[in-house]
Amino acid sequence: MTLLPLEVSCSDVHHRQTAGEKLMLLDCREAEEYEIASISNAHLLPMSVLIDRVGELAGLEEQAIIVYCHHGGRSAQVAQWLRDQGFSRSQSMDGGIDCWAEEIEPGMARY
Repeated sequence: MTLLPLEVSCSDVHHRQTAGEKLMLLDCREAEEYEIASISNAHLLPMSVLIDRVGELAGLEEQAIIVYCHHGGRSAQVAQWLRDQGFSRSQSMDGGIDCWAEEIEPGMARY
């Protein structure tokens, strides 16, 4: 299996979604951040509780998991950690939800 790049752009994620690719969007921000702005159909799993709740991802080891946070720092760490746990198709969305709000959903709240 070819190793995917750790980071993927917002526009690539959006194109993959609209093309019908099955992606799991994993929001690793805190609940307070999620309440301000979120991407529809994203699963909230904060970085702060990931180790305790990683079992929620059981069975998704072969699925594309796109992790995002506010700007991309936390999500890069989470995507790499997930890869180390066997989720080899995990990627971090570069620029995070802030980039998504700017490029994909301009009406989305920003903080």
